[in-house]
Amino acid sequence: MAYCSVFHMKNVMEQLKVWGRGFRWSRLSASAQREIGFWAIVAGGLFFLFHLHGNSQEVATARHSVFLWLRTRWTGDYAYGMFLPLASLAALWMRRKEIAAAPRRVDWRGAGVVALGLALHWMGVLAQQPRISVVAFILLLWGLPLLMYGWGLARWLIFPCSYLVLAIPLNFIDSMTAPLRLLATAASAGILNGFGLEVQRVGSGLYSGSGNPFAFNVAAECSGLRSLLAMTALMGFYAWYSQKTLVKKWILFVCSVPVAVIANICRVILVVVAAALFGQEAAMDLWHDYSGYPIFLISIMLMLLLDRLLNLDYITAWSFIKNRFFAPDSLSS
Repeated sequence: MAYCSVFHMKNVMEQLKVWGRGFRWSRLSASAQREIGFWAIVAGGLFFLFHLHGNSQEVATARHSVFLWLRTRWTGDYAYGMFLPLASLAALWMRRKEIAAAPRRVDWRGAGVVALGLALHWMGVLAQQPRISVVAFILLLWGLPLLMYGWGLARWLIFPCSYLVLAIPLNFIDSMTAPLRLLATAASAGILNGFGLEVQRVGSGLYSGSGNPFAFNVAAECSGLRSLLAMTALMGFYAWYSQKTLVKKWILFVCSVPVAVIANICRVILVVVAAALFGQEAAMDLWHDYSGYPIFLISIMLMLLLDRLLNLDYITAWSFIKNRFFAPDSLSS
C-alpha cells in the first residue's frame, strides 16, 4: 500500500513538472503578454481601491477592506453569502465556451460604466457605506470587460456579476422579520384549525385549544427570513440555469419568496402537530432543532414543481385531459 502511494505521488509530481514546462512567458505572443500585464495592473488597482481603501465604517473590525467587511457580515441569516462568489465562478465556468468564442472589440459604453463604478465607490467611502462600494466593485467587474472586449463578451457576464448583488447584506431586510412571523402564525393557525386541530393564536404565539397543552412563540429566528434569503439565492441560480427565456427566469426567481414562506409555514405546522401528538418537550427537543432539513427538501420539491409547470406544454396537456376525460367515449362509460 505504501509503495502504491509513493508511486502515485511520483506520477503526480511528474505531471506537475510537465505542466510547468508547458507554460513559458517567452512562448506567449506580444499581444498576450500585454493583455496579461494590463489585467495584472487592473487587479492591483482594484486591490488598492477596495481592499486598502474600501471601508471607512468599521475600521476596527475590518480595517479598510470592503472584502473583510463583507466577511464579518456573512454570519447568521447572511451566512449563505460566502458561497455566492463560488456560484458566480461556477456560472462563468459553465459559459466558458461562449465567453471564449465571443467577438472582441472595444466598446466605449463600458467607460461610462467604469466611471459610474468609480464614482459610486468614492461616494460609498465618503458616506461610510461599504454596501455602495460593493455595488461599485460589481459594476467594475462587468464594466471593464465591456470596455475592453465589447458587448459580445460582456453579455455572458451579466448573470455572474449581477448574482453577486444577492451577497450584499441589506439592513432593511431585517425589518421583514415581524411581518413574516405574523404571516407564519396566522396561516398556520388557520390551516391547523381547518384540519380539526384546535389552536388559538395571539400575536405571534400559538396555544393549544385542546389535547396536549403547548405554547409556542414564533421567534425572530423562526420567522423564515433565513430560508427566504437562502431560497432567493438558490432559485436565482437555478432559474438562470434551467430556464430558456428571460421571462421564465424572472418568474421562477420571483417565486422564491412564496416558496420560502410556504416552507416556513409547513415547519411551524409540523412543530405544532408534533407537540399535539408527543408533547411540547419532544417537539422542541427533536423536531424543532432538525426540522430545517425536511423543510429544505420541501422547498426543493416546490422549486422543481414550479420549474416543471413553467416548461409544461399546456396545449399537449390540455389535449390529453380533453381526450381522456371529456371525449364522448369517456363520458358514455
